[in-house]
Amino acid sequence: MPYLQLKGVEKFFGALRAIKGVDLSIDKGEFVVFVGPSGCGKSTLLRMIAGLTEIDGGSVELDGRDITKLPSSKRDLAMVFQSYALYPHMSVADNMSFALRLANVDKAVINEKVQRAAEILNLTQYLQRTPKELSGGQRQRVAIGRAIVRAPKVFLFDEPLSNLDAALRGQTRVEIAKLHRDLGATTIYVTHDQVEAMTLADRVVVLRDGAIEQVGSPLTLYDQPANQFVAQFIGTPQMNVVDTAKLPALRDVVGAANAPDGFIGVRPENVIVKPAGTGKLAGHVELVESLGADTLIYAKVGGNGPASGVQLIARQAERTALRPGDPVGLDIAPASFHLFDRQGHTVAARAQ
Repeated sequence: MPYLQLKGVEKFFGALRAIKGVDLSIDKGEFVVFVGPSGCGKSTLLRMIAGLTEIDGGSVELDGRDITKLPSSKRDLAMVFQSYALYPHMSVADNMSFALRLANVDKAVINEKVQRAAEILNLTQYLQRTPKELSGGQRQRVAIGRAIVRAPKVFLFDEPLSNLDAALRGQTRVEIAKLHRDLGATTIYVTHDQVEAMTLADRVVVLRDGAIEQVGSPLTLYDQPANQFVAQFIGTPQMNVVDTAKLPALRDVVGAANAPDGFIGVRPENVIVKPAGTGKLAGHVELVESLGADTLIYAKVGGNGPASGVQLIARQAERTALRPGDPVGLDIAPASFHLFDRQGHTVAARAQ
């Protein structure tokens, strides 16, 4: 039996149906990440689970109990927000223990829980400091600690790393992964960052316009996208998707002559750059991005002028001496492509 279950959950803002009958089951101890473009409803759905936004249709069950109409304080959930939402005049220890003190929990129990959370999050030496004396990453850990001391059934994270710089995001992401492993807590995490989704999640829920497009493990979504939207949303840089009408030669390259009219998708790492005069497609380099461990080569293929043709992005581990304007040949790795119809639905992914 699912630990947390959403059944036909809906939300209306006036005439706008923002959440469109979402069904989702989450197992105990699972780490589930909601991703999608801005405005897709991921934060709204999280707030509905938390009880911060009213549910207009459907139901939410937690551990066999219907919590649809319960206030947030009665749902046994703890939420960590994008903004740290700390009390500036309180110490770290007081911020972390605030909810327990409101509930008149025994002081000894409070101290034990705060100390334990501080040890897990490496905050022990900061317990008597106020938020203004902490870095952004430390403040976010305090917010997480405040959730830990409540020992909720489910942790809810709403883009908790968005306000941190790149280095702190990476560090805190590792800490959240370790925290989940150590506590074994059921976790729902909202983000727009694909790296967070791919590295943290047991399963990823891809949302668009208030509905679920696909649910699966990160690599399942990467390798077997349900449609063109998921294919291009998951992966950085995004999948090359080419209209077969604009580059008919690509159909022959991937052996998809009998595929329906539509689109062909190829991940950048499966586009192989070769010397000019070799390979099955001819093109020229538009841009080279040298990232150190990886090199991205943007090549224009087909067309008769600089404004025509189709751009393909190749990703390779090797560095290159290629420069913009250089002629190149391109191949597609066998069994690495995806076929989509005109509506964007996955048709097939066939071997060469």
